Amino acid sequence: MALPGGVRAHYRDLGPRDAPAIVLVHGYSASTHAWDAWAVRLSKTYRVIVLDLPGHGLTRTSGPYVAGRQGFVAVVDALTARLGLTRFTLAGNSMGGAVAWTYAVDHPDKVQRLVLVDAAGWPSEKSGGALIFTILRHPIGRAVLKDVDTRPLVAQGLRSGYWDQSLVTPALIDRYVELSRGPGHRDILLSLQSGPRRDATVAELSTIHAPTLIMFGQEDRIIPAADGEKFHKAIPGATLILYPGVGHVPMEQIPDRSAADLEAWLAAHPVN
Repeated sequence: MALPGGVRAHYRDLGPRDAPAIVLVHGYSASTHAWDAWAVRLSKTYRVIVLDLPGHGLTRTSGPYVAGRQGFVAVVDALTARLGLTRFTLAGNSMGGAVAWTYAVDHPDKVQRLVLVDAAGWPSEKSGGALIFTILRHPIGRAVLKDVDTRPLVAQGLRSGYWDQSLVTPALIDRYVELSRGPGHRDILLSLQSGPRRDATVAELSTIHAPTLIMFGQEDRIIPAADGEKFHKAIPGATLILYPGVGHVPMEQIPDRSAADLEAWLAAHPVN
């Protein structure tokens, strides 16, 4: 789908068109595939939209694209508008979680329910065991990464994010590496760590009044589970679920359990 700013967005629109809509936003360097298990299950009852952000997956940009959270928020807004969605549930993981809460702050009239899965945003956020994020924060590191094979760093980053190491298969690593090679993707991915940030604050998050579910793996080595507690305290009436023995991507590590928890929460917070 052609969107403003030279973005040609790849997305999937699943499930019954007249059902309540859920929009799923992936994390850094990921793609729609991160939500595959949830999408299959949720689309039996809901209309599920999963999209690739600029610089990710199969989405393409023409010319230089100024990446950043606000740009991603604009892409989510433009895509949902083109699909005729005026009200929907918005869920995001990691960087996509930051896009989701930012969208909820900026467009409170459009977000019926908000789901944050190991969401980024707090200024205390650390890169944990993911070496690639440490390198990306330095100009010299970003310059070096422009021309080197990133597969070893991608593999190390995935092993940091997936607490269950059996999930980090050669096929998973190949998917991340191959998709990162899309035209213009590497420039966008490298710029994301150096661009302007909009940190989470209690003042902003307290303006979110949509029912909010916060899900965090307690063993997250990318974003500490303590940040989930911060979201829980800052967003009025939010629900928090912590998963022992789970890392940065509960929707991939424990897809059935996390999806069942989400479905139960959605049922307890119906929309008109």
